[in-house]
Amino acid sequence: MSLLDCFCTSRTQVESLRPEKQSETSIHQYLVDEPTLSWSPPSTRASEAIRSTNVSHYELQVEIGRGFDNLTSVHLARHTPTGTLVTIKITNLENCTEERLKALQKAVVLSHFFRHHNITTYWTVFTVGNWLWVISPFMAYGSASQLLRTYFPEGMSEPLIRNILFGAVQGLNYLHQNGCIHRSFKASHILISGDGLVTLSGLSHLHSLIKHGQRHRAVFDFPQFSTSVQPWLSPELLRQDLHGYNVKSDIYSVGITACELASGQIPFQDMHRTQMLLQKLKGPPYNPLDISIFLQSDSRMKNSRSAWYSSACSKILRKGHQQEVYYPMYSSNR
Repeated sequence: MSLLDCFCTSRTQVESLRPEKQSETSIHQYLVDEPTLSWSPPSTRASEAIRSTNVSHYELQVEIGRGFDNLTSVHLARHTPTGTLVTIKITNLENCTEERLKALQKAVVLSHFFRHHNITTYWTVFTVGNWLWVISPFMAYGSASQLLRTYFPEGMSEPLIRNILFGAVQGLNYLHQNGCIHRSFKASHILISGDGLVTLSGLSHLHSLIKHGQRHRAVFDFPQFSTSVQPWLSPELLRQDLHGYNVKSDIYSVGITACELASGQIPFQDMHRTQMLLQKLKGPPYNPLDISIFLQSDSRMKNSRSAWYSSACSKILRKGHQQEVYYPMYSSNR
């Protein structure tokens, strides 16, 4: 496992979830039923304490999702020595191709290199036999896409979208300032903590503009192993021509994500991939949003918001207002 350059332990049997903790309900319903599981970001001391690579120190509670093209299971767990709730991503490395292993390695290494409160942090990484365990803070409200599916099937209100994207774009701007293109900006990669902190995840597709100590104006690399992210990708990235693409391609993805959050639907999602490519490259201007979603926003807020929603929104909105407003300028040419 030298490829992943992470802590290794002796082969240990991974215990299944305890029967009393198994549930088919979403993590959000689980949080509603179990209010004791509400979480706020731990202090620096707590995060420093959760460095254990002993699998017995983590008690799996419930599977809350899957990721990395369905190769990774995501679990809510408890760090038993401290009682802190954490998120554990478990990946079977035997099922990963060499390209996917390199992507995992990149995500792990970069998570320790970057230091920004709007970038998802990995507390510790280790292997258990052929399984890779990644321990990170528990984001009580899950991802923005989970919020859409569970509570906002017709789309979010504009103030909520603004504050969610504000935090995510702050993290994206940090990556751009460090010469990196995210290439996978979408609602499922925007995570929200219990106190409304928004963080950007999905670093496995990230690509650096810096090669051999020099920053290039454009890159020509294309993420080969994933097609699920294509609806969010910019035309210049999909075109793969001699002009290449740069950090501005992420701004296109931000726009698609904004449409996703506002309508509850992913633009281009129902199109065949070839048709989507032609639509983006040669077709007429595509209007992924229906203006009616804004006209209906007030009634939706009155009819579909629960007490849980009110709490979540207030925390996200309050967190957004507490942050200094900053609008990054992208002056590089396409």
